Amino acid sequence: MRHTVVERELELRLVLSPERSVPVPARLGYHSDDPYAVHVTFHITSERPVHWTFSRDLLVEGVFRPCGHGDVRVWTTKSEGRSVVLMALSSPDGDALLEAPAAPVSAWLERTLRVVPPGTEGEQLGIDDALDELLAR
Repeated sequence: MRHTVVERELELRLVLSPERSVPVPARLGYHSDDPYAVHVTFHITSERPVHWTFSRDLLVEGVFRPCGHGDVRVWTTKSEGRSVVLMALSSPDGDALLEAPAAPVSAWLERTLRVVPPGTEGEQLGIDDALDELLAR
């Protein structure tokens, strides 16, 4: 089975206060062989990039209405007259509020949904083929 990768580089903003934010280069990634997840890699000033993985459904829903609880929450709002997607991330190392431009995030999500439409994620995992092979032995 051939797998597809959908990536998008973009600049997010790390919100430090209502008046101050700093740019954070990031890469959104989607892999059809991991169909339920999206991957975000933040290129910060640390030695290695920071990786977060969470549900694609969470990000899709967050573009339309506030959702999530716990480690990842997503919602949209307006900032300086433009639509943005906010992602609140929590870990034992700390919390971060990141702002992404809504249009490129939505366009990237649409590409992932064309690659693996909602409801067909399980087909990408090859579970049926693996079971058939196992039972044929």
